[in-house]
Amino acid sequence: MPVVIINMLEGRSKEMKRDLIKRVTDAVVESLKVKPDSVRVIINEVPKENFAVAGLPIEDYRKGEQGKVSKNKVSARSNQNKK
Repeated sequence: MPVVIINMLEGRSKEMKRDLIKRVTDAVVESLKVKPDSVRVIINEVPKENFAVAGLPIEDYRKGEQGKVSKNKVSARSNQNKK
């Protein structure tokens, strides 16, 4: 019995999730040659405040803060190389 676990940010509609479940199930059925009734799909919706990218909350990352993190990392590496 294949089990597919999907972690994603909350906020998508029931219709979108229903479509995702159908497409994932179809892909597993085709790939593994199993019956649809044997496929389980679990969607875990993560609140935005509990999701981060590159050390930043996702909302800050999406606002363009990721450039600041990258620049800070490059500066830190440059300073270490000078020592």
